[in-house]
Amino acid sequence: MDRFDAMQAFARVVEAGSFTKAAETLHTSKTSVTQLVQQLEARLRVKLLNRTTRKVGLTADGAAYYERVVRLLADMDDAETSLSGASASPRGRLRVDVPSPLARMILVPALPAFHARYPDIQLDMGVSDRMVDLIGENVDCVVRGGELTDQSLMARRVGDLQLGVYAAPSYLERAGTPSDPRELEDTHHRIVGFLWSRNGKTFPYAMYRDGERIEVQGRYVLSVDDGNAYLAAGLAGLGVLWLPDYMAKVHLPSGELVPLFEGWSFDPMPLYVAFPPNRHVSAKLRVFIDWVAELMARHAPVAGRPLRSGPARSR
Repeated sequence: MDRFDAMQAFARVVEAGSFTKAAETLHTSKTSVTQLVQQLEARLRVKLLNRTTRKVGLTADGAAYYERVVRLLADMDDAETSLSGASASPRGRLRVDVPSPLARMILVPALPAFHARYPDIQLDMGVSDRMVDLIGENVDCVVRGGELTDQSLMARRVGDLQLGVYAAPSYLERAGTPSDPRELEDTHHRIVGFLWSRNGKTFPYAMYRDGERIEVQGRYVLSVDDGNAYLAAGLAGLGVLWLPDYMAKVHLPSGELVPLFEGWSFDPMPLYVAFPPNRHVSAKLRVFIDWVAELMARHAPVAGRPLRSGPARSR
């Protein structure tokens, strides 16, 4: 038994959910995949998979073993692609997680050009605004807005998101147009709340004008933890929104959103690509980070700061 082939077969069965689909992706027979997994179980003297006529599931031992196997396979792939000849054409599987609005509006529309440039990179893209355990979930990198609180991570600042305040015409017709941000506090006005996954709470936004600084919390009837849902709630007239420019600008020409509080400004929201400190920056990860940086240089460039890698900082 080739242990590498057996581990690869086992991992592919888990990911595909069946021996048949795993065999198709490995370009081999179902019998060969079945034999490799059986030989692996015999060698380890544990049952890795629960098999039924409908599906294949992991045992407790299988789940623990799978986590180690995917890391080992990724490290082996990184070792191969780090060689000078292989690094000229990065290849392999890359697991990333990105915010849902950024994926929908910027990253996914640009992916055809990325895959044309790097046809041998397979992207597994999680699309969410939740906190991701990079080590436990075996994720190569995440793209996140806001200051990073986990100082153990390595991060590259790839953009600065300029923010503004907006509301739908239906909301303004019902509640009136506020002329000052403080009107959103303790009045009939409502915001759409955003639940930050690091603590499950909303937090106030700091705003500036002529040397004055205020923090606005506001009250809400709806709070969400997903950027696309947040925007949809604002467009539906459920409250006032704080949005990055890239999310708002497509809705301004049509009048679906109206900008508020002219003269008030925000600190930009930094955008980072973060990855584990012990994760080798493989050729495929490096070109992905560079690609995100190229995109954000067009959509939300870093304001007067060089792009560099380093430990993530928190406020």
